[in-house]
Amino acid sequence: MSGVNVTLGELAAALALVAIAAAASLWRRADLEADLGIAVLRSFLQLTAVGYVIQAIFDSDSLWLVLALLVAMVGFGAFTARSRARAVPGALGPIVIALGTSAALTLGLVLALGVFDAEARYLVPVGGMVIGNAMTAAAVALNRLADEVSAERGRLEATLALGATARQAASGLVTRSLRSGLIPLIDQTKTTGIVAFPGVLVGSLVAGAEPVDAVRLQLILLWILLGSVALAALMATGLGYRGFFTDAHQLREPDGAPEG
Repeated sequence: MSGVNVTLGELAAALALVAIAAAASLWRRADLEADLGIAVLRSFLQLTAVGYVIQAIFDSDSLWLVLALLVAMVGFGAFTARSRARAVPGALGPIVIALGTSAALTLGLVLALGVFDAEARYLVPVGGMVIGNAMTAAAVALNRLADEVSAERGRLEATLALGATARQAASGLVTRSLRSGLIPLIDQTKTTGIVAFPGVLVGSLVAGAEPVDAVRLQLILLWILLGSVALAALMATGLGYRGFFTDAHQLREPDGAPEG
C-alpha cells in the first residue's frame, strides 16, 4: 500500500465544497453559515492536533501511550454521550463502564485471535472506531430509554404497584432501547457496498490497496464494530435503567417535577 501525500493547496481546494454548502444555506436562509465555519475550523484544528499526537505515538511505538490515548477517548466519549442522554439519571457511570468494557473486550479478543498485531498503528485507529461507534450507540439507546420511561410512566408505576421489580417493569423498555442503539449500524452493515462505501474501504483504495484486500479489511472492521456496539448498548441500557428507580423499586420523580 503506497502512501498518500496531500498538500495544503489540495486541502484548501476541498473548501470549495464547503462553499457550496454555505451558498445553499444563504440561498435558503437556513442561517448555517456560522456553524459551517466553526465546524470547518474545529475539524481542522482538532484533526491536526490529533494527527501530531498519533504520529508521536507511532514514532514511540509505546503501548502505554496507546493505552493512555484510548482511556482519554473513553473519557471524552463518555462525557459526550452523557450530554446527549441528560434525561437518564446517573448515566455517566453506565456509559463509562459500557465504553471501557466494550473497547477492552473487543480489542483484547481481536489481539487474541491474531486479527491485528499489538502495535500502535493498528490499536489506535481500530480503538478509536470502536469507542466512537460505541459512544453513539450508547447515547442513542439511553436517549430512547429516557423517552420510553417518560411515555410509559403510568404503566411502570402500575406494574411496580402490582409487585414487579424495577427490572421486570423496565424489561420491554430496555429491549426497545437496545434495538434503537443497534439498528443504525446494522442497517449500515447491510447496505455496505450497495448504497455507500465505508471510509476505511475508500481510504484503503485511495492509498493504493488491492480491492480484495481493502474489502476484507473493511469487513473485519464492520464485524468488530457490530460486536462492540452491541456490547456497549447492552451494558449502557442494562445499567442505565436503574437510575430511573429507587432501591425500593419505586419510579423516581422526573427532574423538575413538583414535590409530592
